[in-house]
Amino acid sequence: MKDASPLRIALVGAGLIGRVHLEALQHHPGCEPCAIVDPSAGAEGLAAEADVPHLSSLEALLDGTLPDGVILATPNRLHLAQTLACIERGLPVLLEKPLAASVSEGETLVNRVREHGARVLVGHHRSHGAIMRAAREIVASGTLGRIVAVTGSATFVKPDSYFEAGPWRREPGAGPILINLVHEVHSLRLLCGEIVAVQAFASNAVRGFAVEDTVAINLRFASGALGTFMLSDTAASPRSWEQNAAENPAYDHHPDEDCYVVAGTHGSLAVPTMQLHRYADGTERSWWQPLARSRQAAERDDPIERQLAHFLAVVRGEAMPLVDVGSALANLRATEAIATAARTGGTVVVDA
Repeated sequence: MKDASPLRIALVGAGLIGRVHLEALQHHPGCEPCAIVDPSAGAEGLAAEADVPHLSSLEALLDGTLPDGVILATPNRLHLAQTLACIERGLPVLLEKPLAASVSEGETLVNRVREHGARVLVGHHRSHGAIMRAAREIVASGTLGRIVAVTGSATFVKPDSYFEAGPWRREPGAGPILINLVHEVHSLRLLCGEIVAVQAFASNAVRGFAVEDTVAINLRFASGALGTFMLSDTAASPRSWEQNAAENPAYDHHPDEDCYVVAGTHGSLAVPTMQLHRYADGTERSWWQPLARSRQAAERDDPIERQLAHFLAVVRGEAMPLVDVGSALANLRATEAIATAARTGGTVVVDA
């Protein structure tokens, strides 16, 4: 870092997640937004409110005075070309998930990032939150014994207005598998390791759109552990990360519900309530023996703010990306495999 002045970060994409990033940029003392790049009329007004220049294209940004870093919060189909344009100028990038629109594009991006030695942090923000950190530490400590199973849920309701505002969400290329599940895949990999094979059933029986609204998923992990996951964006249920973790106050909060249970040979952990059930040391492991119950400490924080702080450290050259392009590609591979399994009804092996 040349001096103690705030880092200048450009925001590309002024949609829902882009506005979340903008708020974080405006409140972090170590940086400041220096431009908003988006061709929409709404973006021009947003830039005026933030008192920063509005640019209609990434090219216009790259042809001017370069920022210290760029946040790309644009549609998936733009991720590959825009990230490549930034890294060719030597700019560190915070790239919103998913890595790319397809595994093949993701592979191209990973190769180019590695060729350039580029600094690209992928926006799987849950990795930065205190809840996931605490859960991973418990699993890694061996407290649960050998992990044998995980159950998960992302069941919630997207209102009709969600689809009216974006009719593309009813069409192939959308649906909760491609829009939402990549978050869950990342969480499952953090807790249980690599996913090596998947099965899935999908249904569109409620809405009748061209995309699924409900999916039942089976998973096999490299360790031999097995998992099940229920995904639905039309289920009136409080069991989803957003509704349980309280990381984003915009969502209805149910603090006593869990969306993951990780079970091992000696204990199990419910997340995010962090309730731990475990046999006492030296006692027989048996369903006739009592499981001691406790609740592990885990603060609630804003993972978007923590992610931004980490990105600034990446920009300054003080840290390597916590979620790098290789990990993000693994998330995309597993997600794409689940979509294939849901379409074909077979077991799909996830390529390494």
